[in-house]
This record gives sequence, C-alpha cells and structure tokens, in this order.
Amino acid sequence: MSIIAFVPVRSGSKSIKNKNIKILNGKPLFFWVLNALENAREINKIILATDSDAYAEIAKSFNFSKLEIYARNPENANDTASTESVVLEYLEKANLNNQDIFVLAQATSPLTRSEDFDNALGQFIYSGNDSMLSCVKSKRFFWDKDANPINYDYKKRPRRQDFDGMFMENGAFYINKVENILKDKNRLSGNIGIYEMPEYSAIEIDEAIDWKIVEVLLAEQNAIKRSQISDIKLFMSDVDGVLTDAGMYYSENGDELKKFCTHDGMGIKLLKEKGLKVGIITTEDRQLNRNRANKLKLDYHFHGETNKLETIKNLCKELNISLSEVAYIGDDVNDFELLSAVGLAACPANSVEKIKNIPNIIHLSKKGGEGAVREFVEIVVSI
Repeated sequence: MSIIAFVPVRSGSKSIKNKNIKILNGKPLFFWVLNALENAREINKIILATDSDAYAEIAKSFNFSKLEIYARNPENANDTASTESVVLEYLEKANLNNQDIFVLAQATSPLTRSEDFDNALGQFIYSGNDSMLSCVKSKRFFWDKDANPINYDYKKRPRRQDFDGMFMENGAFYINKVENILKDKNRLSGNIGIYEMPEYSAIEIDEAIDWKIVEVLLAEQNAIKRSQISDIKLFMSDVDGVLTDAGMYYSENGDELKKFCTHDGMGIKLLKEKGLKVGIITTEDRQLNRNRANKLKLDYHFHGETNKLETIKNLCKELNISLSEVAYIGDDVNDFELLSAVGLAACPANSVEKIKNIPNIIHLSKKGGEGAVREFVEIVVSI
C-alpha cells in the first residue's frame, strides 16, 4: 500500500492572476503545500497536476524527491471543471493499487503543516473510516436565510466556553482509498471521519484579502520555528544509529569497530564556531565512543547513561539553561523521553516508529552514520 498526495493547480485563476505561482513570503504559493508534503513522513509520492509547462518547471526547481508532474487535460482545467474531474482523470490513467491511500491536498491552504498530514493519516489508518476531511471547529452562531437559528437557541444563548460549536470544512485536504474514489466518483465516501485543524487554518486563499491575512499568519508560523532554533544553546546527540550506522563491526582479532561520518564531524565544528556547547550521550560505555568524543573536542560526553533525560536536566542546571534551549537527535526508544522534552528534536531516516511519531520532531532525510547529524546541524546554524 502506498500513500499518494495529489495537488491540482491550474493557470487560469481569475480572482488573483497566476495565484498558484504568485510569491507568498518569498516562495510561490504552491511551494508551501508541496514542502509540507515532502516533509511528511507518511507520504510516499506527490503528484502535481497542472495545465502549465511554466508551473511544472517552477515546481521542478524545488528539487523535491517525492514530486512528480502530471499534465492535466485542458478540459479539466477550465473555470467550470470540478476538482473531481482531474482526480478521476489521473486515477483512471495511473494504474494504482485499489488499496492505495489518496490524499487530495489544496495549494490554496499554505498553512497546512507536515504534522497535519502525518497525524491525519495516522488517525485515518487506525480509525476504520472510509474517508476523511480536514475541518476547523467554529464557535460562531449560524442562521439560515429565513432568519432561523441553525446551531443554538437564541433564547438560551450559551457561553462560548460551554458551546460545542460546529465543524467547518477548511478545504486543506481530503483522504480516501483509490477504489472508493473510482467507485463513487467523489473525494469523500462511506463512513467519513474528521481531522480537526487549528482555527487559523480556516482561511483558503481565494481573494486578495485572504492573501494578506495568510501572509501574516505564515510569517508568524515560520517565526516561531526560527525562534525555536535561535534559542538553542546546547546541541546533544546519541551515538549508535545516529553518529554511526548502528552496525557493529569486528576484526579477525575480535576488535570492535564503528563507522562514523566525517561530514558529521565538520557539522560539530560548525556548531562550536557558532558558540554552541556540543556533546554526546549514550547508554553504551565503549572506549571507541570516548575516542571519537575526544577527537571531536566535544564539550560534554556521557557514557553508560540509562536515564538520558535526568542527565541532561542536571547539565542544564549546571549551565543555567532550560530544556527548551537544547537540541537533541536520537533514533531509538531509549531516546524517547529526552526527545519529547527538548526544545528542538530530530531523528535520522532509519529511526524506529515510536521516535518518528513524537510530535513536532524533525524527520531528517539521511540515515544515521550517513550525515544525519550534519543535516540537523545545518538546520540549527541556518538562523
């Protein structure tokens, strides 16, 4: 079973000319959803369906590894064509497995995050729902055209905190199985589930005023990420499976060997040049790890530690910093508590699922021992 994300864009937008490639906070509009999908760990492939060669070339310039371009038929890209028409056009040609999961994602919802896609897919897979859509909860009072209240009794007006509200479709994404879409000719079918997103994500870019609002919200969202990184004062790493490939090598004489990546070593040098304290912490107690720590001139190295979180808490007290000012990269269950507590957490591509499922953890594209630490370092030193 594969999970395919499908992003339809067309060049004939009327409300905002060339909306999908108009620059929003330094990037074309459709970059933001493609980037979120590229970094979503659950997504296997991204299909950008466009009627424009120019749009296709811009998308290719992002160098996203999961991205493929699909040239949609002009008749399914005009003002009256439905989104379902291009979805069905693609599915009838793509020869996908009926059990593949299909995510219809909208470029006009640039506030959708990678974790929204990952969390929604996790919910979908384990819920037993046939399909799912993203919504926000609105605690507004609604009336119909004949002045009849829809969702409350105006004679007994509830307090906002006591009001359940209603779910409103925000248009960010829809999830279904390929066979259901082909059978029902619709993005939704059967037993439908709801994935709740933050209220601010209710805005879809359709008009110029929407654009201005999203500019502010997107800048704020990215500023939070930048502030998380800029606050880091201590960078710590696990060893096996992170600085190494998790392999254990032995010579004919029985000597234990490990493979470290020199790119990671240069990354640690970059951190030290930036003024950060750098260290390793491992549950193993091996002279090999001590030798590597000394070679890298690390500020701290902890060996044989069974409670990594408590050790780093004590170090933070010594340095007069908080856990929110610590960056940590780990790959296995003994890293779970520390990764869940620090301000900035990352995991290599070969990490176990429990670690990958930690909320807001950065999923690196490289495996342990193959430059994962360097990839994380470059994120930290980018600010």
